[in-house]
Amino acid sequence: MSNLDVKPQPTLCGGREDVSAQPVRELLTGKPVQLGESTVVRRLLPNLGRRMIGAWCFVDHYGPDDIEHESGMRVAPHPHMGLQTVSWLHEGFVEHRDSLGSVQTVHPRELGLMTAGHAVSHSESSPKAHGKWLHGAQLWVALPDGDRFTEPSFDHHPQLPRVQGQGVDATVILGSLDGATSPGRTFTPLLGADLTIAAGAEARLPLQPDFEYAALAMSGAAEVDGVRIEPGSLLYLGCGRRSLPLRADDGPASVMLLGGEPFAEKLVMWWNFVGRSHEEIAAARQDWMAGDRFGEVHGYDGHPIPAPELPSLRLKPRGRAR
Repeated sequence: MSNLDVKPQPTLCGGREDVSAQPVRELLTGKPVQLGESTVVRRLLPNLGRRMIGAWCFVDHYGPDDIEHESGMRVAPHPHMGLQTVSWLHEGFVEHRDSLGSVQTVHPRELGLMTAGHAVSHSESSPKAHGKWLHGAQLWVALPDGDRFTEPSFDHHPQLPRVQGQGVDATVILGSLDGATSPGRTFTPLLGADLTIAAGAEARLPLQPDFEYAALAMSGAAEVDGVRIEPGSLLYLGCGRRSLPLRADDGPASVMLLGGEPFAEKLVMWWNFVGRSHEEIAAARQDWMAGDRFGEVHGYDGHPIPAPELPSLRLKPRGRAR
């Protein structure tokens, strides 16, 4: 998925100096952003007060949207570098196409994982024959310096491990949780899990104290460490936790748990690129506009997205929180 802001602001993030070594409860709200022709998303990360959670550097939550008589998601071909994209659906279907020749329809609770590496382009759209609802999240993971020039790839994992107990059904998207490990490829210590909490359930989920965590509310209302979260919000939890209390009183709730070892490197994120310097970002933009390096997406009915103009100020890598 793309950042389609025609005037994207540079996001300067990374480094560990602003990571709390203690548990915190920092509730963040999403910013509405128009995505493609008809989809409005809630952008939770980067946020005014928080830019990263481990290596997670971008989080959009969308839906549930009634697309029965609409075209649904239509995100035209666009480039990526220096990151992985994670497609995660609760309802609906999304067709992924990329410049590697991959064509894959991703269904609910299946992992669509694209490693951009040094350069790739892709599109995402609802199939012409689609259901009534579209609901999901799109996330990016920053690649560490030693792996960010790797060859691009796309992996589809229709079956993922689950952890069940105490009224919680957890699907492990990336990384490991309570002994269950996702087949998805990662480059830094990371966790992504989708939690369904039964109505009336009270549970305690094991965590790693050296990870920082956040909880993204997908549907329903849940209490996470005593803080009520509802769709459109993300609760940053900091580090230093060995377990996480969860509760759902009003009905079943769904929460995405994101975590990872705090990302040590400082980086620059602008539009759909993650780099380390102004020169890298400027070169990537030029290559995309010139039709070089990122390849071509075949089979999408529409033109590629042109890159916005670079900001007048020089892009510099800085810390992870404003």
